[in-house]
Amino acid sequence: MTADAADATSGARSDQAHLARAVAIATANAAEGGGPFGAVIVTADGRSFEGVNRVTALSDPTAHAEVTAIRAACATLGTFDLHGAVLYTSCEPCPMCLGAALWARVDRVVFAADRHDAADAGFDDAAFYAYFASTDRALMPVQQHPTDARTAPFHAWRTNPARTAY
Repeated sequence: MTADAADATSGARSDQAHLARAVAIATANAAEGGGPFGAVIVTADGRSFEGVNRVTALSDPTAHAEVTAIRAACATLGTFDLHGAVLYTSCEPCPMCLGAALWARVDRVVFAADRHDAADAGFDDAAFYAYFASTDRALMPVQQHPTDARTAPFHAWRTNPARTAY
């Protein structure tokens, strides 16, 4: 076996182990009355951070497992940049969670169940996927009302020498 093949095999085993952990914490969370979703962020240096769905526990519609894992990693590491990290999640991330992973600069996402499995269990994000795939905004209208000062926040940010780029 070549070194590249050995690395690929090792990587696949590592992916399976982290994915199994995400599924296990999702299952435990569901058994305890939480949402059936779990996520694990593994940084480039091997540190891992877990998150479970806390939407109902926190009355926070953004407290999806992926978001809570990203929040935990960023808070502990003191950064908003997770370059080199992998997000393992028990289910295909919804558009919000994909957006959070993109903003966190996660390198890749690995998931177990897909959106159809979630829909079969009563979690149907199909309307959200369709919303982003279409120009039809009937589900939730989004409209621009340009004002004269619309770019003032960007100007203030761009001209602030103490800003933190992201």
